[in-house]
Amino acid sequence: MGVAIRTAGDGDRELIVRLLDEAFQDDPVSGWVFPGEEYRRTTHHRLMAAFTDVVLAEGRVDLAEDGSACALWLSVPAHDPAHGGEQPESDEFARMRRTVDPENERVELIGRLTAGIHPAGRAHEYLWMIGVAPGRQGEGLGTALIGSVLDRCDRDGLAAYLEASSERSVRLYRRLGFEPAREPLALPDGPHMWPMWREPRTTG
Repeated sequence: MGVAIRTAGDGDRELIVRLLDEAFQDDPVSGWVFPGEEYRRTTHHRLMAAFTDVVLAEGRVDLAEDGSACALWLSVPAHDPAHGGEQPESDEFARMRRTVDPENERVELIGRLTAGIHPAGRAHEYLWMIGVAPGRQGEGLGTALIGSVLDRCDRDGLAAYLEASSERSVRLYRRLGFEPAREPLALPDGPHMWPMWREPRTTG
């Protein structure tokens, strides 16, 4: 059975934030940024809101029609100075920290660390986040959302990139054609993130 997918708009913001907040409550990286269950449940949604605002403004959010899953994508042009080794404008991550949780340096650090490992040079589609409602995981929703963009990447000869936040998701992304882009990123006193790159597949 196919998954009906549409492009989200500003009117979907609250739904997307709620979906990401619920989907990532038990994620290892979210647990590192916001340690402690109660703290995470009361603060984590602010970071998801900040991410959602960036992608609604600069990228695209694909949303399952029934609101059960979403994927946040940014199109990164070749030699984009905002990604891949070179740091974005100096106060971008500090500004996000002030907005989300001023006393939490990890909100700023996670942005700086992932920007520092982002591949430079080639245009690609960047899967920033994908969230599936906890009660709907394992139904293939995430695969359907990612697959719709990867099909376009293959048609256009465009690569794709992401950072996996768990070994389970690494296995999923490998099945979709992603391979490790470099050594895992070890967060200070925390879990690993796995940068993964996918070359476009040619047909015929």
